[in-house]
Amino acid sequence: MQDKGLDFKHKEVINIKDGKRLGYVQDVCADLETGVITSIIVPGSNKFMSIFSSNNDIVIPWQNVKCIGEDLILVEI
Repeated sequence: MQDKGLDFKHKEVINIKDGKRLGYVQDVCADLETGVITSIIVPGSNKFMSIFSSNNDIVIPWQNVKCIGEDLILVEI
């Protein structure tokens, strides 16, 4: 599963366990020493309410990424 980090922002993330659309990738985290991607981040379901509460972004560990397609990223969470 090799891909450029910038290309992730145009891909929708879907949980294969329940088919739920989680949103689009907001950010990618990587180990700076090795250059290996460690997780992807998707905004939480209610960004309006996140103004008033703690950060509700969904951090998905890289090992939970099951497939990266042209338009979608399938994860298992």
